[in-house]
Formats: sequence, C-alpha cells, structure tokens
Amino acid sequence: MENNNGRNNNDREESSPLLSKQVVEEDNTKKLYGKKSKEATTEVAASPEVCTGVGFGWTADGLPLVHGSVVGESMGRSQWDSSLLACLGRNDEFCSSDIEVCLLGSMAPCVLYGSNVERLGSAPGTFTNHCLPYSGLYLIGNSFFGWNCLAPWFSYPTRAAIRQKFNLEGTFEALNRSCGCCGSCVEDDVEREQCESACDFATHVFCHACALCQEGRELRRRLPHPGFSAQPVLVMIPPGEQTMGRGA
Repeated sequence: MENNNGRNNNDREESSPLLSKQVVEEDNTKKLYGKKSKEATTEVAASPEVCTGVGFGWTADGLPLVHGSVVGESMGRSQWDSSLLACLGRNDEFCSSDIEVCLLGSMAPCVLYGSNVERLGSAPGTFTNHCLPYSGLYLIGNSFFGWNCLAPWFSYPTRAAIRQKFNLEGTFEALNRSCGCCGSCVEDDVEREQCESACDFATHVFCHACALCQEGRELRRRLPHPGFSAQPVLVMIPPGEQTMGRGA
C-alpha cells in the first residue's frame, strides 16, 4: 500500500501542470543566461579594452591612441614649439624669455646649456656640473681649432632627452614625413632612434647656437625653473613680552 501511495504521489507531481511550467521556465532562463554570458566573453576577447582620456586613450596592451586611429597604432609625435631658425622665438607671453634665450645662445652658450639641463634634470648641482665642462670644451675648441667643435659632442644628448621626454618629432622623422626618402632604410624603432640621435648630433655640430636656443625655448614653455618650485617656509614668530597690571 505504501509503495502504491508513493507511486501515486510521484505521478501526481509529474502530471502537475504548474510544476512542468516552472521547470520549463527555469531551463529556458538558464539557457538564455548561458548564451548571454558566452556572447559577452566573446566580445571581451575580440575587442581589447580602451580607456579613453582627453585627446587620447590607452589600449589594454599599453599602446597610446588618438582620435580616429586604429587600435594598437602608435600615437603621432608632436611638433616643436618653434623652428630651429626662429632665433627670436614667437610673439607671445614668452617673447621676453625668447629674447633672453637668443642673447645667451649667441654670447654665453655655456650658461644657456647649463640652464637647459637644470630645467630638464632639476637635480642639485646640475647647472655647475654641465656649465663648467661645456665652458672648457668651448675654450679648447675655439683656441686650437678656431670654432666650437668639441662642445657639441657633450651637449647633443640633451636634445635627444628633450625629444624623448615630450615625444617631439626628430629631424629624421621630419625628413621622412616631408620627402619620404628615409623610411625605407629603417626597419625597427631601435634603428630609427639611432638615426634620430645622429641627426641630433649633426644639428648641434652645424647649427649649435640655434639648437641650444630652440631647446631653451621649448623647455621654458614646458617646465618651470627648479628655483620657482620650492615649498614656502612658514616662520612662527613668538608674541612679545606681556605684563599684567593690577587695576587701581
């Protein structure tokens, strides 16, 4: 009798229309969620994550993007603020600074070079450690060879450091962009950087004063002088001597 009652109860549960509808709905819901999760994982795997910002973004692989660029395409380099031969700079709020840079580059290039490195490095003693060796090479070159042929060997790495720090376009890349005659001889970024370094050296050798002035104008527009970034010192002045008098 008990077995027959159990079978009857099972038959009633299986034949219950509410139970069958609930089971069917649960199965459909599981299938629907399973399809959505598979589609979501497929979309995430197919398209790398892009974190957008102001003007550009970054892919999940750490590659910079610009507006309208393809995912993974490197970001284009920016132009120098002024050209190599713009000795007097531009007519803007830095006009007086550009004239100062022009005077220093023509009459005291050692001071301009030391100031450029000081702004770029911002380390104690940077000005002296670069200005004095440059002055020695400048005097030796002008005394024995009649022109400043030794100091550019010492100063041209600063131009490469400025170009890499601010992602500026180099001379080699500018020639390749204008005439397209140099791109075929370069295979990877290492060779390109070597060509850019050679162009930086040639610029300092043949247009040394103009190169120093261009670097000085660029740095003064982008970086403040290290002396202006010092933290203010708060001085506590104790109050004067006070006496307490008894009223009459």
